[in-house]
Amino acid sequence: MSFPEIKSTHSLVAKHVTAEKWEKLGSHKTATSGFTLGQAIACAVQFDDQHCGIYAGDWDSYKDFADVFDPIIQEYHGISADAKHTSDMDFSKITGNVNPEAPVHSTRIRVGRSIDGFGLSPGITREQRVGVEKLFSSASKKFEGELAGTYYPLTGMEESVRQLLVDDHFLFMSGDKNLQASGMERDWPEGRGIFHNVDKTFLVWVNEEDQ
Repeated sequence: MSFPEIKSTHSLVAKHVTAEKWEKLGSHKTATSGFTLGQAIACAVQFDDQHCGIYAGDWDSYKDFADVFDPIIQEYHGISADAKHTSDMDFSKITGNVNPEAPVHSTRIRVGRSIDGFGLSPGITREQRVGVEKLFSSASKKFEGELAGTYYPLTGMEESVRQLLVDDHFLFMSGDKNLQASGMERDWPEGRGIFHNVDKTFLVWVNEEDQ
């Protein structure tokens, strides 16, 4: 497999995907979704405007292609090779500086989560994507109280429902060149959907974008 021409010559991919690393990793496929380094760097290869230019196809990608991902992540985030991620869920430590004379009328908290054993959007297989949707669709039926609501699959969605979700600024769309090149829009719109509770204060995008 020949070394690809990386059009984003100033990207982190161009800096860290060397011919030597390509020779070592170029033919490897991950166990979870059969993802390759070529797929991971597709955006940097196809376009000339990328800064990073790389997407992980599954959890394996970070380990199997560590020779590429580790230095890119370290340089992008400005962290050392031995840096460790820490989590602190104690909300009492959160302090704010909201001016009481200019109160907040609305806010949004966004959290992304993936499921062990399933690929991420760039590498997830068609069967895995449908499996994620089925898991969530089933789980969402058990939501109670203020979380209770309805899941709307994009496949077969009625126009009236689609327009309402657009008007509410809930619906995610296809057409982004980076998402297409990286493989995130394969089999569109199958396996994707949106859930929201009755009050429209709790929203879940299923198989939208995460890498």
